[in-house]
Amino acid sequence: MTKFKCFIMALVWGLMVCAAPASAQTTGLIGLSMPTKSSQRWVTEGLIMVRLLAAKGYKPSLEFADDDIALQIKQLDAMISSGAKVLVIGAIDGTALTAVLERAAKKGVKIISYDRLIRQSAHVDVYATFDNFQVGVLQARDIEQRLALKKGKGKFNIELFAGSLDDNNAFFFFNGAMSVLKPYIDQGVLTIASEENTIEQVATKRWNGKLARIRMSQLLGSVYAKKRVDAVLSPYDGMSVEIVAALKAAGYGATQPLPVVTGQDAEPASIRSIIRNEQSSTIFKDTGELAKVTTALVEALMSGQPPLINDQTTYNNGIKVVPSFLLKPVLVDKTNWHELLVTSGYYKDALFK
Repeated sequence: MTKFKCFIMALVWGLMVCAAPASAQTTGLIGLSMPTKSSQRWVTEGLIMVRLLAAKGYKPSLEFADDDIALQIKQLDAMISSGAKVLVIGAIDGTALTAVLERAAKKGVKIISYDRLIRQSAHVDVYATFDNFQVGVLQARDIEQRLALKKGKGKFNIELFAGSLDDNNAFFFFNGAMSVLKPYIDQGVLTIASEENTIEQVATKRWNGKLARIRMSQLLGSVYAKKRVDAVLSPYDGMSVEIVAALKAAGYGATQPLPVVTGQDAEPASIRSIIRNEQSSTIFKDTGELAKVTTALVEALMSGQPPLINDQTTYNNGIKVVPSFLLKPVLVDKTNWHELLVTSGYYKDALFK
């Protein structure tokens, strides 16, 4: 059994013990549908919501869909049939849930879109997420600062990576970054040597790190066989660590310095890479706070009260503008990782020893 599995089993047990006091009264079934267990964040967030909801007397039902769209739909249907009052959904494919949400609506089930916007449905009641455009802005600003672009330094070569096209967040991350980078590209300060500059060209299906590594390796063996890449826009840590691995295999970090490599989610592997001066930065989104906000949204929907929101204009899902609550992302690098992630209590210091 891996250390990660041991950690998850211990966490599950601890949450079950803390979350189910004998005096708690069930006030309704709440379905929690997370997309996968492959990223630790989804497991941790799901379990936090289980604890918080159970402590308030609800009956949470948590399922992971293993990046299988058909399985997620089957799990959601089972929750609806079991009498779920609210569904909290981290969608695998934000465009694939229209029919199941229609079935949920007919039974009066409320829908919270969690982190990833569910598209093409009128039945999404509220969206809980981070300011995803700002995530991309922060990533690009880090590239801008590290290459001293504002000071007129250059020219530099950059390559772009984006997330999965079936995840609406991927577009916000990419567009946020390009709002900063495109002027430098247009001026010739930054050059995309591969000429792959649209999200469709640089997308990475299911945010798969191995696919990102393959593409980076191919670029290094062809486009960059006789030139240097100075920066890589990577939207997610699981991709970033694989991109760094491809760069190191090609001699970066040994025969020449590594390029700037961005990331997101402050995953432990990427923090260790940042400490080693490999990955340059990541974006921290306190998903524990997102879980708390979502729990408050569940309570509002269950009580018939209007949910707390702070954005009513940004997120159009193709059918409606979905009322949203947005949290603020924060850039993490070698200068502040310990304060933000360890001193704050988000991670244990032992993870990075």
